[in-house]
Amino acid sequence: MRTTILIFVLSMLSLALKAQEPEIPVLGLCIAAPERGFVKEFDKFIREELAPLGVNTLVLRVDWNYEYETHPELRGDDPLTRKDVKTLVETCQDLNINLVPQINLLGHQSWANHPGKLLEAYPQFDETPWVQMPVEYKWPNDDELYCKSYCPLHPEVHDVVFDIVGEIVDVFEATAFHAGMDEVFYIGDSKCPRCSGRDKAELFAGEVNLIHNFLAGKDCSMWIWGDRLLDGKVTGYGMWEASMNNTHRAIDMISKDVVICDWHYERPDLSAVMFAMKGFTVLTCPWRNPDIALMQLENTRLFISTATRDMKDRYAGILQTEWGSAGKFVNEFLEIKKNGGAPEGKESTAANTFYLLTSEIAGD
Repeated sequence: MRTTILIFVLSMLSLALKAQEPEIPVLGLCIAAPERGFVKEFDKFIREELAPLGVNTLVLRVDWNYEYETHPELRGDDPLTRKDVKTLVETCQDLNINLVPQINLLGHQSWANHPGKLLEAYPQFDETPWVQMPVEYKWPNDDELYCKSYCPLHPEVHDVVFDIVGEIVDVFEATAFHAGMDEVFYIGDSKCPRCSGRDKAELFAGEVNLIHNFLAGKDCSMWIWGDRLLDGKVTGYGMWEASMNNTHRAIDMISKDVVICDWHYERPDLSAVMFAMKGFTVLTCPWRNPDIALMQLENTRLFISTATRDMKDRYAGILQTEWGSAGKFVNEFLEIKKNGGAPEGKESTAANTFYLLTSEIAGD
Protein backbone atom coordinates (compact mmCIF):
# COMPACT_ATOMS: atom_id res chain seq x y z
CA MET A 1 0.00 0.00 0.00
CA ARG A 2 2.76 2.42 0.97
CA THR A 3 4.58 1.61 -2.26
CA THR A 4 1.44 2.37 -4.28
CA ILE A 5 0.98 5.69 -2.48
CA LEU A 6 4.64 6.60 -3.03
CA ILE A 7 4.38 5.83 -6.74
CA PHE A 8 1.22 7.95 -6.95
CA VAL A 9 2.86 10.88 -5.14
CA LEU A 10 5.95 10.71 -7.37
CA SER A 11 3.74 10.59 -10.47
CA MET A 12 1.82 13.66 -9.33
CA LEU A 13 5.07 15.46 -8.52
CA SER A 14 6.42 14.62 -11.98
CA LEU A 15 3.28 15.98 -13.61
CA ALA A 16 3.46 19.12 -11.50
CA LEU A 17 7.06 19.71 -12.46
CA LYS A 18 6.18 19.12 -16.09
CA ALA A 19 3.42 21.71 -15.86
CA GLN A 20 5.89 24.18 -14.39
CA GLU A 21 8.37 23.81 -17.23
CA PRO A 22 8.89 27.24 -18.78
CA GLU A 23 7.19 27.94 -22.07
CA ILE A 24 9.52 28.16 -25.05
CA PRO A 25 8.78 31.64 -26.46
CA VAL A 26 10.03 30.84 -29.97
CA LEU A 27 9.52 27.46 -31.56
CA GLY A 28 10.86 27.82 -35.07
CA LEU A 29 11.97 26.05 -38.20
CA CYS A 30 14.69 27.29 -40.56
CA ILE A 31 14.38 25.71 -43.98
CA ALA A 32 15.00 26.41 -47.67
CA ALA A 33 12.19 28.30 -49.36
CA PRO A 34 10.12 25.83 -51.36
CA GLU A 35 10.61 25.40 -55.07
CA ARG A 36 7.85 26.91 -57.19
CA GLY A 37 6.24 23.56 -57.84
CA PHE A 38 6.05 22.80 -54.13
CA VAL A 39 4.52 26.04 -52.83
CA LYS A 40 0.99 24.63 -52.55
CA GLU A 41 2.17 21.56 -50.62
CA PHE A 42 4.38 23.66 -48.38
CA ASP A 43 1.53 26.05 -47.64
CA LYS A 44 -0.58 23.06 -46.63
CA PHE A 45 2.27 21.83 -44.41
CA ILE A 46 2.34 25.17 -42.61
CA ARG A 47 -1.40 25.09 -42.00
CA GLU A 48 -1.87 21.45 -41.14
CA GLU A 49 1.40 20.56 -39.42
CA LEU A 50 3.51 23.50 -38.27
CA ALA A 51 0.76 25.66 -36.80
CA PRO A 52 -0.90 22.82 -34.82
CA LEU A 53 2.54 21.90 -33.42
CA GLY A 54 2.86 25.41 -31.99
CA VAL A 55 5.50 26.60 -34.44
CA ASN A 56 5.42 30.40 -34.34
CA THR A 57 8.53 31.25 -36.39
CA LEU A 58 9.50 30.18 -39.89
CA VAL A 59 12.85 31.22 -41.37
CA LEU A 60 12.87 30.71 -45.15
CA ARG A 61 16.24 30.65 -46.87
CA VAL A 62 15.34 32.51 -50.05
CA ASP A 63 18.76 33.57 -51.36
CA TRP A 64 18.33 33.71 -55.16
CA ASN A 65 15.05 31.77 -55.29
CA TYR A 66 12.94 34.86 -56.02
CA GLU A 67 12.10 36.85 -59.15
CA TYR A 68 13.92 40.02 -58.10
CA GLU A 69 12.71 43.12 -59.89
CA THR A 70 15.54 45.38 -58.73
CA HIS A 71 18.16 42.94 -60.04
CA PRO A 72 16.74 40.34 -62.44
CA GLU A 73 20.27 39.13 -63.09
CA LEU A 74 20.26 37.61 -59.58
CA ARG A 75 17.24 35.37 -60.14
CA GLY A 76 17.81 31.64 -59.80
CA ASP A 77 16.27 29.03 -62.04
CA ASP A 78 12.45 29.04 -61.94
CA PRO A 79 12.32 31.41 -58.93
CA LEU A 80 9.38 32.07 -56.64
CA THR A 81 7.02 34.74 -57.89
CA ARG A 82 5.55 37.57 -55.89
CA LYS A 83 2.25 35.67 -55.91
CA ASP A 84 3.97 32.56 -54.47
CA VAL A 85 5.50 34.60 -51.67
CA LYS A 86 2.22 36.35 -50.88
CA THR A 87 0.52 32.96 -50.52
CA LEU A 88 2.98 32.05 -47.76
CA VAL A 89 2.86 35.52 -46.21
CA GLU A 90 -0.93 35.46 -45.92
CA THR A 91 -0.92 31.97 -44.43
CA CYS A 92 1.67 32.89 -41.81
CA GLN A 93 -0.16 36.09 -40.94
CA ASP A 94 -3.41 34.14 -40.52
CA LEU A 95 -1.66 31.72 -38.17
CA ASN A 96 0.43 34.30 -36.26
CA ILE A 97 3.67 32.78 -37.53
CA ASN A 98 6.61 35.15 -37.81
CA LEU A 99 7.90 34.66 -41.37
CA VAL A 100 11.59 35.59 -41.58
CA PRO A 101 13.27 35.61 -45.01
CA GLN A 102 16.98 34.87 -45.28
CA ILE A 103 19.62 35.83 -47.82
CA ASN A 104 23.19 34.74 -47.09
CA LEU A 105 25.30 37.88 -46.87
CA LEU A 106 29.08 38.32 -46.71
CA GLY A 107 29.99 34.62 -46.73
CA HIS A 108 28.48 31.65 -48.56
CA GLN A 109 28.78 33.38 -51.94
CA SER A 110 29.76 30.12 -53.63
CA TRP A 111 29.13 26.44 -53.18
CA ALA A 112 31.23 23.47 -54.25
CA ASN A 113 32.67 24.35 -57.68
CA HIS A 114 30.47 27.28 -58.69
CA PRO A 115 29.91 30.88 -57.52
CA GLY A 116 26.55 32.09 -56.27
CA LYS A 117 24.44 34.50 -58.28
CA LEU A 118 25.94 37.62 -56.70
CA LEU A 119 29.54 36.82 -57.65
CA GLU A 120 28.46 35.33 -60.95
CA ALA A 121 26.81 38.62 -61.93
CA TYR A 122 29.32 40.87 -60.15
CA PRO A 123 32.70 39.10 -60.03
CA GLN A 124 34.32 42.39 -59.02
CA PHE A 125 32.73 41.98 -55.55
CA ASP A 126 34.80 38.84 -54.85
CA GLU A 127 37.05 39.16 -51.80
CA THR A 128 39.49 36.63 -53.31
CA PRO A 129 39.19 36.75 -57.12
CA TRP A 130 42.57 35.03 -57.52
CA VAL A 131 41.13 31.87 -55.93
CA GLN A 132 39.67 30.00 -58.89
CA MET A 133 36.65 27.75 -58.58
CA PRO A 134 37.88 24.15 -58.93
CA VAL A 135 36.59 21.73 -61.55
CA GLU A 136 36.16 19.19 -58.76
CA TYR A 137 35.72 20.56 -55.25
CA LYS A 138 37.45 18.87 -52.32
CA TRP A 139 37.97 19.84 -48.70
CA PRO A 140 40.55 20.54 -47.44
CA ASN A 141 42.33 22.25 -50.34
CA ASP A 142 45.40 24.42 -50.82
CA ASP A 143 43.33 27.61 -51.20
CA GLU A 144 41.40 26.94 -47.98
CA LEU A 145 38.30 27.48 -50.08
CA TYR A 146 35.05 26.54 -48.41
CA CYS A 147 32.77 29.31 -49.69
CA LYS A 148 33.61 32.62 -51.31
CA SER A 149 32.85 35.96 -49.64
CA TYR A 150 32.07 39.34 -51.10
CA CYS A 151 34.36 42.20 -50.14
CA PRO A 152 32.56 44.31 -47.50
CA LEU A 153 34.59 47.37 -48.51
CA HIS A 154 33.85 47.27 -52.22
CA PRO A 155 32.32 50.69 -52.97
CA GLU A 156 29.42 49.27 -55.02
CA VAL A 157 28.50 46.04 -53.25
CA HIS A 158 25.94 47.53 -50.88
CA ASP A 159 24.06 49.27 -53.67
CA VAL A 160 23.16 45.79 -54.88
CA VAL A 161 22.87 44.09 -51.50
CA PHE A 162 20.51 46.69 -50.07
CA ASP A 163 18.36 46.62 -53.20
CA ILE A 164 17.69 42.90 -52.89
CA VAL A 165 17.40 42.90 -49.08
CA GLY A 166 14.96 45.79 -49.22
CA GLU A 167 12.94 44.09 -51.93
CA ILE A 168 12.72 40.77 -50.08
CA VAL A 169 11.81 42.46 -46.78
CA ASP A 170 9.04 44.36 -48.53
CA VAL A 171 7.51 41.42 -50.40
CA PHE A 172 7.59 39.27 -47.25
CA GLU A 173 6.20 42.16 -45.18
CA ALA A 174 8.91 41.10 -42.77
CA THR A 175 9.62 42.46 -39.32
CA ALA A 176 12.81 40.38 -39.11
CA PHE A 177 15.44 39.43 -41.70
CA HIS A 178 18.10 36.72 -41.39
CA ALA A 179 21.40 37.78 -42.96
CA GLY A 180 23.23 34.46 -42.49
CA MET A 181 26.87 35.56 -42.10
CA ASP A 182 28.08 32.18 -40.87
CA GLU A 183 31.30 30.33 -41.69
CA VAL A 184 33.03 33.41 -43.10
CA PHE A 185 36.56 32.17 -43.78
CA TYR A 186 37.53 34.73 -46.42
CA ILE A 187 37.59 38.18 -44.82
CA GLY A 188 40.29 40.82 -44.65
CA ASP A 189 42.47 38.90 -47.09
CA SER A 190 46.06 40.07 -47.33
CA LYS A 191 45.79 40.39 -51.13
CA CYS A 192 42.57 42.40 -51.15
CA PRO A 193 43.39 45.99 -52.17
CA ARG A 194 40.70 47.31 -49.82
CA CYS A 195 40.78 44.90 -46.86
CA SER A 196 44.45 44.07 -46.53
CA GLY A 197 45.80 44.90 -43.08
CA ARG A 198 42.36 45.60 -41.66
CA ASP A 199 41.18 44.11 -38.38
CA LYS A 200 38.96 41.15 -39.28
CA ALA A 201 36.72 41.70 -36.25
CA GLU A 202 36.19 45.33 -37.24
CA LEU A 203 35.44 44.32 -40.83
CA PHE A 204 32.87 41.75 -39.70
CA ALA A 205 31.30 44.10 -37.17
CA GLY A 206 31.21 46.91 -39.71
CA GLU A 207 29.26 44.74 -42.15
CA VAL A 208 26.83 43.58 -39.45
CA ASN A 209 26.18 47.13 -38.27
CA LEU A 210 25.78 48.48 -41.80
CA ILE A 211 23.12 45.88 -42.62
CA HIS A 212 21.53 46.32 -39.19
CA ASN A 213 21.18 50.07 -39.69
CA PHE A 214 19.65 49.58 -43.14
CA LEU A 215 17.10 47.14 -41.72
CA ALA A 216 16.36 49.42 -38.76
CA GLY A 217 15.34 52.07 -41.28
CA LYS A 218 12.70 49.61 -42.48
CA ASP A 219 11.54 48.76 -38.93
CA CYS A 220 13.02 45.31 -39.38
CA SER A 221 15.26 43.44 -36.94
CA MET A 222 18.41 41.59 -37.98
CA TRP A 223 19.17 37.94 -37.27
CA ILE A 224 22.53 36.21 -37.88
CA TRP A 225 24.20 32.91 -37.08
CA GLY A 226 26.44 33.23 -34.04
CA ASP A 227 29.51 31.19 -34.95
CA ARG A 228 31.74 34.08 -36.09
CA LEU A 229 31.28 35.73 -32.69
CA LEU A 230 32.72 32.80 -30.72
CA ASP A 231 36.42 32.24 -30.07
CA GLY A 232 37.12 28.82 -31.58
CA LYS A 233 40.46 28.42 -29.83
CA VAL A 234 39.49 29.40 -26.29
CA THR A 235 36.22 27.45 -26.36
CA GLY A 236 37.57 24.49 -28.29
CA TYR A 237 34.62 24.80 -30.69
CA GLY A 238 36.96 24.94 -33.69
CA MET A 239 36.72 26.65 -37.08
CA TRP A 240 33.16 25.69 -38.05
CA GLU A 241 31.02 26.43 -35.02
CA ALA A 242 33.29 29.30 -33.99
CA SER A 243 35.95 31.61 -35.40
CA MET A 244 39.63 30.84 -35.79
CA ASN A 245 40.33 34.00 -37.83
CA ASN A 246 39.80 36.58 -35.08
CA THR A 247 36.30 37.77 -35.97
CA HIS A 248 35.07 36.76 -32.49
CA ARG A 249 35.93 40.15 -30.97
CA ALA A 250 33.15 41.63 -33.10
CA ILE A 251 30.76 40.43 -30.38
CA ASP A 252 31.61 43.62 -28.49
CA MET A 253 31.29 45.86 -31.57
CA ILE A 254 27.86 45.05 -32.98
CA SER A 255 24.43 46.30 -32.02
CA LYS A 256 22.76 44.43 -29.16
CA ASP A 257 19.55 44.51 -31.22
CA VAL A 258 20.93 41.75 -33.45
CA VAL A 259 19.29 38.38 -32.72
CA ILE A 260 21.84 35.55 -32.49
CA CYS A 261 21.03 32.09 -33.84
CA ASP A 262 23.43 29.91 -31.86
CA TRP A 263 23.97 26.62 -33.72
CA HIS A 264 25.74 23.57 -32.34
CA TYR A 265 25.14 20.22 -33.93
CA GLU A 266 27.43 17.68 -32.27
CA ARG A 267 27.35 18.85 -28.63
CA PRO A 268 24.86 20.82 -26.53
CA ASP A 269 27.35 23.65 -26.02
CA LEU A 270 26.25 26.42 -23.66
CA SER A 271 27.32 29.50 -25.60
CA ALA A 272 23.74 30.80 -25.44
CA VAL A 273 24.58 31.90 -21.91
CA MET A 274 27.50 33.99 -23.13
CA PHE A 275 25.40 35.67 -25.82
CA ALA A 276 22.69 36.45 -23.28
CA MET A 277 25.24 37.82 -20.82
CA LYS A 278 26.54 40.07 -23.59
CA GLY A 279 23.03 41.50 -23.95
CA PHE A 280 21.83 39.64 -27.05
CA THR A 281 18.60 37.80 -27.65
CA VAL A 282 19.59 34.24 -28.55
CA LEU A 283 17.96 31.24 -30.21
CA THR A 284 19.40 27.75 -29.76
CA CYS A 285 19.61 25.90 -33.08
CA PRO A 286 19.82 22.10 -33.41
CA TRP A 287 20.00 20.08 -36.63
CA ARG A 288 19.93 16.31 -37.04
CA ASN A 289 21.06 14.79 -33.75
CA PRO A 290 17.90 14.09 -31.69
CA ASP A 291 19.72 13.36 -28.42
CA ILE A 292 21.69 16.61 -28.64
CA ALA A 293 18.57 18.57 -29.62
CA LEU A 294 16.61 17.28 -26.63
CA MET A 295 19.49 18.29 -24.33
CA GLN A 296 19.49 21.73 -25.97
CA LEU A 297 15.76 21.99 -25.27
CA GLU A 298 16.34 20.98 -21.65
CA ASN A 299 19.14 23.55 -21.36
CA THR A 300 16.95 26.29 -22.82
CA ARG A 301 14.21 25.52 -20.31
CA LEU A 302 16.81 25.60 -17.54
CA PHE A 303 18.20 28.94 -18.73
CA ILE A 304 14.73 30.49 -18.79
CA SER A 305 13.65 29.08 -15.43
CA THR A 306 16.84 30.04 -13.56
CA ALA A 307 17.74 33.34 -15.24
CA THR A 308 17.50 36.71 -13.57
CA ARG A 309 14.64 38.99 -14.54
CA ASP A 310 16.97 40.96 -16.80
CA MET A 311 18.33 37.86 -18.55
CA LYS A 312 15.20 35.71 -18.86
CA ASP A 313 13.75 37.29 -22.01
CA ARG A 314 17.06 36.96 -23.86
CA TYR A 315 16.64 33.19 -24.08
CA ALA A 316 14.17 33.29 -26.95
CA GLY A 317 13.78 29.58 -27.65
CA ILE A 318 14.53 26.91 -30.25
CA LEU A 319 15.08 27.20 -34.01
CA GLN A 320 15.34 23.81 -35.74
CA THR A 321 17.55 23.92 -38.82
CA GLU A 322 17.28 21.87 -42.02
CA TRP A 323 19.84 22.07 -44.83
CA GLY A 324 18.12 20.08 -47.56
CA SER A 325 15.14 20.96 -49.70
CA ALA A 326 11.73 21.85 -48.30
CA GLY A 327 10.14 19.00 -50.22
CA LYS A 328 12.49 16.38 -48.79
CA PHE A 329 11.95 17.60 -45.24
CA VAL A 330 8.16 17.77 -45.52
CA ASN A 331 7.81 14.32 -47.06
CA GLU A 332 10.16 12.77 -44.52
CA PHE A 333 8.42 14.45 -41.58
CA LEU A 334 4.98 13.28 -42.74
CA GLU A 335 6.25 9.72 -43.12
CA ILE A 336 7.78 9.77 -39.63
CA LYS A 337 4.57 11.14 -38.17
CA LYS A 338 2.52 8.49 -39.94
CA ASN A 339 4.72 5.69 -38.59
CA GLY A 340 5.14 7.17 -35.11
CA GLY A 341 8.91 7.49 -35.50
CA ALA A 342 11.83 7.16 -37.88
CA PRO A 343 12.96 3.78 -39.22
CA GLU A 344 15.78 2.12 -37.29
CA GLY A 345 19.11 3.45 -38.49
CA LYS A 346 17.58 6.60 -39.95
CA GLU A 347 16.99 8.55 -36.76
CA SER A 348 19.70 11.16 -37.39
CA THR A 349 17.79 13.55 -39.63
CA ALA A 350 16.44 17.03 -39.17
CA ALA A 351 12.90 15.80 -39.79
CA ASN A 352 13.11 13.19 -37.03
CA THR A 353 14.82 15.64 -34.70
CA PHE A 354 12.02 18.13 -35.29
CA TYR A 355 9.41 15.42 -34.76
CA LEU A 356 10.93 14.42 -31.41
CA LEU A 357 11.47 18.02 -30.28
CA THR A 358 7.92 19.08 -31.00
CA SER A 359 6.58 15.89 -29.38
CA GLU A 360 8.58 16.65 -26.23
CA ILE A 361 7.39 20.25 -26.14
CA ALA A 362 3.80 19.11 -26.61
CA GLY A 363 4.25 16.61 -23.78
CA ASP A 364 3.52 13.54 -25.88
